Amino acid sequence: MVWTMPWLDRRAGTVRSLGAAGTAGGEHLRAWFGAAWVVATARTRLWVPVAAIAAVLAVALPLRSQPTVDFVGDLYPRLRSHNCPACHNASGVASGTRLHFPVEGASPAAVAAFGRSLESLVDQTDADQSVLLLKPTNRIPHTGGALIEAGSEDERLLAAWIAYLTSDPASQEGPAASAPPRAAEPLRRLTHVQYDNTVRDLLGDRTRPARRFPAEDFVNGYTNQASAQAITPVLAETYSRAAEQLAENAFRFGDENELLPCDPEGATDRGCAEAFVRRFGGRAFRRPLSESEAGAFTDLLVEAAAAESDFTAGAEVAIEAFLQAPQFLFLLPQPAGSPLESYEAAYRLSYALWNTMPDRPLSAAAAEGRMLSRHGVEEQARRLLAGAAARETLDGFFAQWMRFDRLLNAVKDRNRFREYSGEVAESMAEESRRLFRHLVWGDLDFREFFAADYTFVDDFLTRVYAMPDPATAFGKTAYPLGAARGGILGHGTFLSQTGKPLQTSPTERGLFVREHFLCQTIPPPPPGVDASLPPLTIGARPMTVREMMEGLHASDAACASCHKLVDPIGYGFEHFNTIGAYRETEPVRVEPTPQQERQGLKAETHELAIDSAGYIAGIEDSAFRTPREAGLVLAASEVCHKCIVKQFFRYLFGRHETADDEVLIDRAYNQFKDSGFLIRELLVALLVSEEYLQVEWSD
Repeated sequence: MVWTMPWLDRRAGTVRSLGAAGTAGGEHLRAWFGAAWVVATARTRLWVPVAAIAAVLAVALPLRSQPTVDFVGDLYPRLRSHNCPACHNASGVASGTRLHFPVEGASPAAVAAFGRSLESLVDQTDADQSVLLLKPTNRIPHTGGALIEAGSEDERLLAAWIAYLTSDPASQEGPAASAPPRAAEPLRRLTHVQYDNTVRDLLGDRTRPARRFPAEDFVNGYTNQASAQAITPVLAETYSRAAEQLAENAFRFGDENELLPCDPEGATDRGCAEAFVRRFGGRAFRRPLSESEAGAFTDLLVEAAAAESDFTAGAEVAIEAFLQAPQFLFLLPQPAGSPLESYEAAYRLSYALWNTMPDRPLSAAAAEGRMLSRHGVEEQARRLLAGAAARETLDGFFAQWMRFDRLLNAVKDRNRFREYSGEVAESMAEESRRLFRHLVWGDLDFREFFAADYTFVDDFLTRVYAMPDPATAFGKTAYPLGAARGGILGHGTFLSQTGKPLQTSPTERGLFVREHFLCQTIPPPPPGVDASLPPLTIGARPMTVREMMEGLHASDAACASCHKLVDPIGYGFEHFNTIGAYRETEPVRVEPTPQQERQGLKAETHELAIDSAGYIAGIEDSAFRTPREAGLVLAASEVCHKCIVKQFFRYLFGRHETADDEVLIDRAYNQFKDSGFLIRELLVALLVSEEYLQVEWSD
């Protein structure tokens, strides 16, 4: 992304364009694989063990270390054509397996190295028992089903590659591919929340102008992602108007916020002007001004003050210019080796944990160079985590992770669900927020987020949940013994926002679990697909939502390939209706056709038995029938634990993770696990890192 923005140079009466380039976050494809195959000859269709093919190839080839198949040019494209990368990647359904395909656009050298790495899936003593062979043909049960047909050219090429990998394993290593240099972090703009907080702390202005800015888009699950932070012409104009208004407000009631460091001796007191520029500008830019910056802004202030014969009028012009400068609107990187790197580390840490500019102790630590040492950064990170602002920041993270916006905007049929209201939705959000806070700030094992046998309810929720009213609103309340609810999956936050106005949506519930708790991406449906279920009419057999979906999706192979990854998850929550209330049976309303209505037939309601058997494909022993059982599955899953790390990574770094981030994510995960799954320790692990702060430690 490239943006330009006007900056009014009042001295010359011209508009200069200050530009900055940011790296747009690329699309991250998902990957497939994990299957293995057998070989059939094209003519006889007889099964031939791969070991036999390996022996034949060994006789035919004088140099056993030379492959008979071009992995990069021939086999790899065929694997991609079967959509293998859609599951087998860091964000795919098979993210928990050993097999991750290279990212889209990987170099031929990287693809070749990937081909050699498949040796880990080959049985060197019995090639026809290789996982690489058995899974794609579904001889070992494969979540993706049978992807390679017996006797096909694809199977022949794969068998030949396996034969190559078993012919002389030691020779397959090849030269080690050198890791590319780590890419610079993308340019980050202040979010709307950060903008409001910053002008509050910088100017003492609490008008929250960013509430009137264009809405921020959700990308990768959050609204702070660098790839969506381009400054459009509309946003640039909005920034300009906001800066003008904030500047006018600055001295409306005198210098009540003590912005001036001196009493000016006349309108054009240059000494006082420079003192103001250096102090205010240093805070606005979050690091000391350069000599050229200080001179330019001082000139601007003095000339504007002279024109109005008023020092504060000149200060207002300077403030307006500061608030439109890229150095204010963006968290700009500092040159490597520069003393300003300490300031960069400080403001990156402050905006991560407090969503605002550094406070005085943090600024002092930056000025003293203490933010260039691991110890100094960790000391400040733990201090910030103990502050009230960190709680507000993490509340914001949690609201986006759980998509409270969808919950609060969910539409339900009030004729069918009279106990549901906007107040109930607000209470659902508060219930989940209380659980999150309880675990994070109580330094408790975060796996309880999924497995908790208690919750936090008020009298709005107890009517929906059919529970006794709590002694205190949103006090910690144990579920009744044997309750089907448990953890976040038993909350209305999850159950209600993933339901439709009249009925449940197993697909939406399954997608939420995949995307939010396993960090796995499911491809969107083809354009023009009607996702609504057909209406039931009198005379037809009444069917539950599950029965209709199973019949509808099984009849279309294109639909079934994705729906079998999400629908079985959603089926496990079918005892809970679209507002999250428990039900023993599913009421199914059958409507008369227009002709039947003319005949006097009325709508009928049938109470049907519910089959809530569900499972999470890709996770072993994952069968469940209730939210509590599903929560226990997630609480025990390493894929889920790592997803928590990735969710915090995406929010803090403002982008999706890449292959280059695996080392940091694994390191943070290990620290998270070793701490007993404490969120504050996870935050320290991610933030107190050279990767996040873009520094090299001095200790």
